[in-house]
Amino acid sequence: MLLTILLWLPLATVLVGTLFPTRYVGWPALGGALGSLGISIWLIFDYTSSKAGLQHVVDEMWISQLGIHYKLGIDGLNLFLVAMTALLWAAAVLASGFRTWERPRAFFFWLGLAESAILGALLAQDLALFVAFFDLMLIPFVFLTGQWGGRDRIRATIKFVIYTLVGSLLMLAAAIATGILATPDGGQISFALSDLQRHIVSSGSQDWIFLFFAAAFLVKMPAFPLHGWMPDAYRAMPIEVLTVFSGALSKVAAYGFLRVALPLFPHAAAKYQTLLLLIALASILYGSAMAFTTTQTRLIAGYSSVAQLGFITLGIFSLTSQGAQGALLQMVNHGLVVAPLLFIIGLLAARSAGSEDIRDMGGIAFRAPVLAALFLIVALANLAMPGATNFVGEFYILLGVFNAKIVIAIVAFTGVALAAVYSLRMYIRTMHNRAGEKVTSRELAFAEGLVIAPLVLVILALSVYPHLALQRSAKSTVVSIQPAKAALEARDGASTAEVHP
Repeated sequence: MLLTILLWLPLATVLVGTLFPTRYVGWPALGGALGSLGISIWLIFDYTSSKAGLQHVVDEMWISQLGIHYKLGIDGLNLFLVAMTALLWAAAVLASGFRTWERPRAFFFWLGLAESAILGALLAQDLALFVAFFDLMLIPFVFLTGQWGGRDRIRATIKFVIYTLVGSLLMLAAAIATGILATPDGGQISFALSDLQRHIVSSGSQDWIFLFFAAAFLVKMPAFPLHGWMPDAYRAMPIEVLTVFSGALSKVAAYGFLRVALPLFPHAAAKYQTLLLLIALASILYGSAMAFTTTQTRLIAGYSSVAQLGFITLGIFSLTSQGAQGALLQMVNHGLVVAPLLFIIGLLAARSAGSEDIRDMGGIAFRAPVLAALFLIVALANLAMPGATNFVGEFYILLGVFNAKIVIAIVAFTGVALAAVYSLRMYIRTMHNRAGEKVTSRELAFAEGLVIAPLVLVILALSVYPHLALQRSAKSTVVSIQPAKAALEARDGASTAEVHP
């Protein structure tokens, strides 16, 4: 029951908000976001880390003829991702409340629906339910971009729809095939993940099903070379929408690998491990290089995200407990870092006559020391400074990859170095260079600080005590990767036996 309330509270409150006068329509949305945040925090401290299975399970038959369950659950894989999503949405709704929007009822409705859809994808323990929420969470962002986006929003929306629609169709076909092929002769079809894990499909069928799921996830993350929609979408989205889009939605795709792809298709995951590691490595190098060369602050954040999602994919497909745990921690870290980074980019643009080009910024730090200090913390976290929680996540990832593919790990270190370059470059150019002609240096306003400061405090708290997340995720990540890890070891053992008969 508690997870059902957590899931549907944001949507329910924005529906109530449509009955409010226009000037107050944001208050119910904020109440719903804060309510979900409160429940997610309680779940963290109520979670029993000694148990590897699901907790607070809700399991009701939804469509009996198709074997589809309304099944929700919380474990170490989604516990902190749910809390991160709720936190980012509370910040985004609060920031949105300080602006005037055309058709505010529709705006907050789509924002609330997007939160419920992403929470649904994270909580779903039925494959069909996961696919339904995974597709649903894209629809609000189409409208939020197409109706309230900036210049070229129509082109950005069309590209986003085309890319994600192809991925969604591939995932739908793969999910249906999984349910059918996993059904025993004479048995009842079921899409519950627990049932599918007991009836793994044949290794031959796993190949194309896994690749379909992988394509859908890689498009949403996005990963190179399936990132073509990203630059236009990042430029067009309102900054409040972009913070939750970049911080939360992309993590659902990475989470899908751990929740769906590895446990259900272990032989295919082992077979295509090297392919996914190379895609991840390409994303790291390409994203880092592009973030270093562009002067548009939003695109620096966007390409930085491509690189960070590359690291996350690297950790997952190391198929080691250290790599997977680091990837899960890094999903949370990136969401917590990219959200305040994008909010700060919006503030810098407002102080630079609307320009988001770092060449038009500069000289703000001396008259805005609080803003500069918060930005510095975010920038240092983004480059994985030792002592930051991002450093712990990347350390775990690289440790896992070293144990799996040492050459790939060595090359991936280049991405760590480049992250320092583009993060510090953006900070120095916007804060300490000579002020641009149209720059207005002013300190952080109270309303602006109310949005950014809590996010920075959470970054600092998790940097001081990352064990809070690592301890609760340890058992669940081991269970998630174990089938693929066993398949990989069996595959390597068979290869060794062939070489040394």
